Amino acid sequence: MASNRISRRQVMVLGAAGAFYLGSTLPGAALNVEEARSLVGKLVGDINAVIASGKSEGAMIKDFERVFARYADVRYIAQSALGPAGRAASKADVAAYTTAFQGYIARKYGKRFREFIGGQIEVTDARPLKSFYEVVSTARLKGQSPFDVRWHVFDKSGKDLFFNIIIEGVNMLATERTEIGAMLDQAKGSIPALTAALRKAG
Repeated sequence: MASNRISRRQVMVLGAAGAFYLGSTLPGAALNVEEARSLVGKLVGDINAVIASGKSEGAMIKDFERVFARYADVRYIAQSALGPAGRAASKADVAAYTTAFQGYIARKYGKRFREFIGGQIEVTDARPLKSFYEVVSTARLKGQSPFDVRWHVFDKSGKDLFFNIIIEGVNMLATERTEIGAMLDQAKGSIPALTAALRKAG
């Protein structure tokens, strides 16, 4: 899932910085810890159903994209990954990028969750972290020690949605900022070129 271009230590440092930034700038959330836990409980239930479905990889990835679209603040994650470059872009370019990003992230993380076939994810805890909530789940896979999958939840868009995943310490938001930044550099700053690359990636 994560690129080898950056170390796990770098990802965790970037993630901590991102969490601090979010916590110090977001307005107070209206949702509470039980609602955050309930949202992730439903999300995890849907992921477990896809894992246990026995479908082909292509069909499972499509299912994961539907799950991602339903439970994630896709616009926020996409814009956060794009960074300042998105502010000068046209609405049409940003909309096309966001759609391509949704497919890219669903393929990328769907493949990771597909590795969980034969196992299950269970929500174990939830707690407030500044202006959002962290919901802790445990992935139990055959032949492996259990490990944490953490979900960050807020209602910035007016709906309770997750905006970050941390799998075994690897932070999605921090990783994607680095990945999308590198892809944008390769596209020489062109968001349409980045969008075309995202449609093929993941």
